[in-house]
Amino acid sequence: MENTLLHPDEALAQAGIAFPVDERPADIVETLNTLPAEKAAGILDGFTAERAIEVLDLPGLDDAADIVQHLPPAKAVTLLQGLSADRLTDIFHDLDASARDSLIDRLDADTRDSLNRLLSYPEQSAGSIMTVEFVSVPGNWTVGQTLDHIRKVESTRETVYSIYVLHPVRKTLQQAVTLRRLIAGDPGAPILSVAARRTPITISPLASREEAARLISKYDLLAIPVVSRSGHVLGIVTVDDVIDEIVKSGTEDAQRFGGVEALEEPYLRTGFGEMIRKRAGWLSVLFLSEMLTASAMQYFEAELEKAIVLTLFIPLIMSSGGNSGSQATSLLIRALALGEVQLRDWWRVALRELPTGLMLGAILGVIGMCRIFLWQHLGFYDYGEHWMLIALTVGAALVGIVTFGSMAGSMLPFILQRLGFDPASASAPFVATLVDVTGLVIYFAVAAAILTGTLL
Repeated sequence: MENTLLHPDEALAQAGIAFPVDERPADIVETLNTLPAEKAAGILDGFTAERAIEVLDLPGLDDAADIVQHLPPAKAVTLLQGLSADRLTDIFHDLDASARDSLIDRLDADTRDSLNRLLSYPEQSAGSIMTVEFVSVPGNWTVGQTLDHIRKVESTRETVYSIYVLHPVRKTLQQAVTLRRLIAGDPGAPILSVAARRTPITISPLASREEAARLISKYDLLAIPVVSRSGHVLGIVTVDDVIDEIVKSGTEDAQRFGGVEALEEPYLRTGFGEMIRKRAGWLSVLFLSEMLTASAMQYFEAELEKAIVLTLFIPLIMSSGGNSGSQATSLLIRALALGEVQLRDWWRVALRELPTGLMLGAILGVIGMCRIFLWQHLGFYDYGEHWMLIALTVGAALVGIVTFGSMAGSMLPFILQRLGFDPASASAPFVATLVDVTGLVIYFAVAAAILTGTLL
C-alpha cells in the first residue's frame, strides 16, 4: 500500500479546491472524481473521520478502492470500519489482492466476519449488495420498547423505516413493520398488533440484483429483507442500493446495445488503449459479419448485371430489416430484464411478433410501392417498362425482410439467455448485421420469383 500522500492543505492548494465546512458529501464526491486517486486520498485524509466516512460511503465516488489504497493503513482501517456493510463489500471487491489481504486482517472481528460473509455471495446477487445494519426486535416486544430501541441504535443502522419482527425463540422473520405504523401505534400495544396482516416480502441471498429491484418496485418497498432458507434475516437490500444498481446496469446495457463492451470507468477517464480494446472487438466481429453481405451480392452478381435497377433499393431493403430487428431486440431485452417475460414465453413472443412483422412489413411495402409509382409518373426516374413488377418485388421483399427482422430480433435475446449470455449482447448492430445478410437473400429470391422471364 502506497503512502506518498500530499499534506491535505497542499493537496487542496494544488488542486485549487476549498471545501466549506458545511459542504455536502455528494458535492465533495463530485469534486474528488475529477482528481487523481493520490490527490483525492490526501484531501480525504485531511477530513475528520466522520466526514471522510460520509464521503467514502457514497457509491458515486468512482475510484474509492484506489483512494483507500493511497491512504495510510491506520486511517484506511478507521474509515472502512465506519462504512455501511454493502459499501465496504463493494470497495473490497475492487481492491488489489495484496491490499485486500492487508486491510482485512486489520479490521475488527465483527466487521471482518460481516465482510467475509458478504464477499462469499456472487457479485451480481442480492446478497452481495445487502447491508447487515438493520433494525430487528423480538415479537414479544411492545411498540414503546421498539421505539426506545430505535432511538438507541438509529445512528448505527442504514435505515430505520422498516423494522423486522423476529420470533422470540427461533429468531426467524415473523413480520415487517413500517416506521409510520409504529409511530401511529399505542406504545403499550404489542409490536405485532401494528404489523400488516400479510406475509412479508423477502428475497434469497442468491437471487439476482434485478429480482431485488423488481420486488422493491412492484411492492413499493423502502427495503427488502434477505432471508435464508431457515427463515433467518441475513440482511436487507435498500431502495438506494437498488437505484445505484439500476443506473450501473442501465449504463452497461446501453453500451452493449451500441456494440461496445461495458466501460469500467467513466467515459472521460477511460484510457485510449482501454477504449480501443473495448470497441475494437465487437467492431471487428461486426465488420467480418458484414463481409457476408458482399458475398451475398457476389452470389447474385448475374441478377444485378441483368437488372441494375434492383441495386437502387438495396439500402432501403437492408435498413428496414435491421430497424425492425433492432426494435424487437430492444423491447425483448427490456422485458426480460423487468421479468415481464420468461424463457418459457418464447413461443408466445414468436406468435406475437409474426403477425406484427407481417403488418409492419406490409405498411413499409405499400409505402415503397407508392414511392416507385410516384417517381415513375412524376418523371423523377424511369424504372422501365416493367416498373410495376419492380414495385411488386420491392413491396413483397419488404414484407419478408421486416417479418424476418422482427422474428430474429425477438428470438435472439431468448437464445443468448438460454446459452448463459447476457441478452444485452444481442445489440442493435449485431441484429442489423444478421438481417442485412439474410435480407439480401430474401430480396433477390423474391426478385427471381417475380422478375424471371422479364428483367431476369
